Amino acid sequence: MAHAFTAEEWPIAACIHGFPTSTRDGIPAADAPAEFWAKQFRHLTAEGFRHVEIADGWIKPALLSAERRTELLETVAAAGLSIPSVHIARASIIDPVDGEQNLAYQHASVDAVADLGAGVYSTGLHRPFTDGQRAALWFWAAQGPVDPNDDRETWDLAVSRFQEIGRHAADRGLKVALELYEDTYLGSADNAVRLVEAIGMDHVGLNPDVGNLIRLQRPIEDWREMYAKTLPYANYWHLKNYTRDEDGEGRFITSVPSTMRDGLINYRQVIELALEVGYSGVFTMEQYGGDSIGVCGENARYTRGVLSTLIDH
Repeated sequence: MAHAFTAEEWPIAACIHGFPTSTRDGIPAADAPAEFWAKQFRHLTAEGFRHVEIADGWIKPALLSAERRTELLETVAAAGLSIPSVHIARASIIDPVDGEQNLAYQHASVDAVADLGAGVYSTGLHRPFTDGQRAALWFWAAQGPVDPNDDRETWDLAVSRFQEIGRHAADRGLKVALELYEDTYLGSADNAVRLVEAIGMDHVGLNPDVGNLIRLQRPIEDWREMYAKTLPYANYWHLKNYTRDEDGEGRFITSVPSTMRDGLINYRQVIELALEVGYSGVFTMEQYGGDSIGVCGENARYTRGVLSTLIDH
């Protein structure tokens, strides 16, 4: 079957979880000189990346001046990179306290992402970390906020507000990708599909980051079933993996980050399935802990190698 790209041409982006959020002098990344940005981007090009996802946990594009956005673009280009996507996290449009404020921020972010020339606006229903999550070694080991189950009014609000963002994104030529994330209305494969179908816009799809769910230290859905359900709706994709161990009776469950090759998810199988159902979006490498940039580089080489076996022969 025909594919969107060759294995060598397929856009594989790096996340920036490994970037410091401030200079050593305490200047936030958004206010730091461009030389600080350039130093971070050089780490990505050294790992062979040509694309980078900007996440608003590092720099919030919506809060940058037009001049600084231009400076960011120039710095990215000088490093030999492009920005195919921007990820907006922890700004839930149905947050019971900050939902309306977050909606306004997301609209401003849509315009900023378009101004940066990205094609994908990735977001979700994540809320800020709880004190327990901030204190934990791995934030997913502690309980976070939970969207209300069986609350039709809040569900309908999520649908209508995502439709509003979707219309704005369409006007600016952007796809919208909604990321799977635990305890939200995107916290299971079935709910994620139900939500994107309720939104009902062709350019609004899923970011099937099943890694967010298999790391949970509680019983989980089978990763094969989650991907089978969500990949047909995928238009963007965060890929990461975790090792996971259980005692079989639910008394002991643990998870830690791993390379894509070595974790619970068999990405060789999943990428093959993705191509079979017509996935044509960006692959974005994600990693928490340790040298995340180095692991992302290893994962990108692994992904391109898998693609070469599926496409070029």
